[in-house]
Amino acid sequence: MAFDKIIVVDDEMIIRKSLEQQLRNKRYAVASASTIAECEAYMAKDQFDLILLDVRLPDGDGTELLERIAEDPEKPMVVMMTGYGSIESAVHCMRLGAFDYVIKPFSQEQIEVILKKAESYSQLVKVSRFFNSEAVSKSEIIGNCPKMKELKNVIRKVAATEATVLVTGENGTGKEMVANEIHRLSSLAANPFIRVNCAAISENLIESEFFGHEKGSFTGATQRREGRFELANNGTILLDEISEISPQLQAKLLRVLQEKEFERVGGNKTIRVNVRVIATTNRDLMKEVADGNFRQDLFYRLNVFPIHVPALRERKDDIMLLAEKFLQIFSRKHGHKVKGYSKSAVEALVGHDWPGNVRELQNTVERAVILSDTNSYIAPSNLGLIRMTSQPSASTAVIEPGEHAIEDSSDSISDDTRLEEVERNHILRVLEKTEGNRTHAAELLDISIRTLRNKINQYRIDGLDVPEPGSK
Repeated sequence: MAFDKIIVVDDEMIIRKSLEQQLRNKRYAVASASTIAECEAYMAKDQFDLILLDVRLPDGDGTELLERIAEDPEKPMVVMMTGYGSIESAVHCMRLGAFDYVIKPFSQEQIEVILKKAESYSQLVKVSRFFNSEAVSKSEIIGNCPKMKELKNVIRKVAATEATVLVTGENGTGKEMVANEIHRLSSLAANPFIRVNCAAISENLIESEFFGHEKGSFTGATQRREGRFELANNGTILLDEISEISPQLQAKLLRVLQEKEFERVGGNKTIRVNVRVIATTNRDLMKEVADGNFRQDLFYRLNVFPIHVPALRERKDDIMLLAEKFLQIFSRKHGHKVKGYSKSAVEALVGHDWPGNVRELQNTVERAVILSDTNSYIAPSNLGLIRMTSQPSASTAVIEPGEHAIEDSSDSISDDTRLEEVERNHILRVLEKTEGNRTHAAELLDISIRTLRNKINQYRIDGLDVPEPGSK
C-alpha cells in the first residue's frame, strides 16, 4: 500500500467523521482536524501521505495552506474539497499543486477512485525520483550457439509467469541482462523494476534499503523512506549478488517471500506487497548452504526456477559476434572509426579464456578502439591480452608482439610452498595488472569484492604491503 497516513481537514463534523470512518475501514492511519492550525500541528509532529483539505475553514482559506505545502520537498499529496465549486476555483487549486479537486456532496465511490489514482501516482513519483536512471531498456542478448539459444528459450518461457527466478553464473556473464530481459518480456513490464546490489550496500544500511525506515528510527533518519520492496510493489525486484546478505537479513527476506509482508525499520505497521523476485549470484548456493553461510529454506524459495548463464569460454563461437557488436558501439561512442580486427587479433580474441567473461571482452574492445589508429585494423597489441597455453606458467606464456607480461615475483612453485603464499602472490600480481583496481581484480579472480577485501586485510596482518586502488 502506497499510503499509510492521511489527514482529513474539514470544519463540518458529519463530513469529517464520514471520511474518517471510510479511511479507517481501509486500514489507513487517519488524523482529523477542523482548522488549518490543527492540521499544521499534526504535520509538524509526523509525516503524512495525503491531505483531504476543505477550501473554506474557520481560520483561513485552504488554498493558503496548499501554497505552503507545495514548498516542502517531502510534501504530501493534497485533494481539495469544496461546496462552492467552479471551474476557476478548480484550475486555481490545480495550479497551486493540488492532486485533485472534489465538490461536495461527494460519494464514497468518488473518494475510492481518488485514493486509487493518488496511490498509483505517488508510487510512480517515488520510483522515478530514486530510480529514474535505471529504466529497463530493450537490450539484446547476443549469442547464436546452442547454449545461448536454449537460454533465450528458457527466458521466454519463465517471463510468461510470475515465478521467482535464481540466475547463476560467473562474474561478467550477463546475469543482470538476463533479469532485465525476463522483466521486459513479462506481463509486469510496464510496472516498476527495482535493482538492489546486495554486495555494494553496507550491512548496517541494507535492511533499510530493502524495507525502508520510519522517521527517527536511527541517527540520520530525518524522514520516512520507502524501501526497495515497497517501491517495487506490483512489479519486479532484482536482488543482485544475493549470497552477500547477512543471516539476519536472510530470515527477514524469507518472510517477505513467504508472506509478502514486512515492517519498515523502526515501524510496527505491517506492509503487504506483491513483488516478483529475481535473484542473481556468482556463487554455488548449495555449497554456501552446506557451509552454513546461506539458509536452506531461503535457497529453496529463491530456486523456484533456476537459470544458469554460460561462461564465455563455453561459447567460443559467440566471441567474434560480441566483439563486432562492441566494436560498433565504442566506435560510435568515441567517434573513432576502426575498420575491424586483424587476423591475428581475431586469433587472440578467440584463443583467450576470458576469466572476466563478456564484461572483460567489452572492456578489452573499448580499450582497443581508443588505442587504434583511425581507419586501421585492431592489432593484438591494442587488445592487451596475455594468451596462455593450456597449463599456464611463467615459462609457457605466449605473448603477442608489443604485449608485456607481468613479472612473476613468486618464481617457480616448489612442492613445499604454502597454499597461502601462492594465493598471496597471485592476488598481488592481479592487483598489479589492474593497477590496484579492486573491482576489476575481483572479477579476474572470480571472487566477490568483500572476499578480496578480507584477503587484503589478512595479508596486511602478515605485514604484506598491498597496493591501494590507483597505485602502481
